[in-house]
Amino acid sequence: MLAFFPILLNVLLGVRSVDRGHRDVMRGLGASRWSTFRNLELPSTLPYVFAGMEVAIVFSVIGAIVGEYLGGNEGLGFLVVSSLNALDAPALFAVIVLLAAVGSVLFFAVNLAKRLVIPWHESVSEKEFA
Repeated sequence: MLAFFPILLNVLLGVRSVDRGHRDVMRGLGASRWSTFRNLELPSTLPYVFAGMEVAIVFSVIGAIVGEYLGGNEGLGFLVVSSLNALDAPALFAVIVLLAAVGSVLFFAVNLAKRLVIPWHESVSEKEFA
């Protein structure tokens, strides 16, 4: 549940970041509420949503591991505890590498989705640094 908190905060921040002048222009041009949402508010909010998703995916993986660590009978968190208690260092490092791989794959999946959904945003486009 805590993993959705960054997404919610970023959605609120994204909606508030829409310029009031742009909303006034849309209203002045006679745009409907749906048209204003689809053409102005949604594209302005999507970068914030994806930023929240990047943070939330990390929290989700950590939360799942801690939940399995504290009270599970199976899963990767349980494997960490059992291999640690058995002093099985190779198994412990294998689980840690697997956890890092799972977290990285999920993080890169969110980044790929961001590149596909908002390719026009500055957080996605590659810039040359002087």
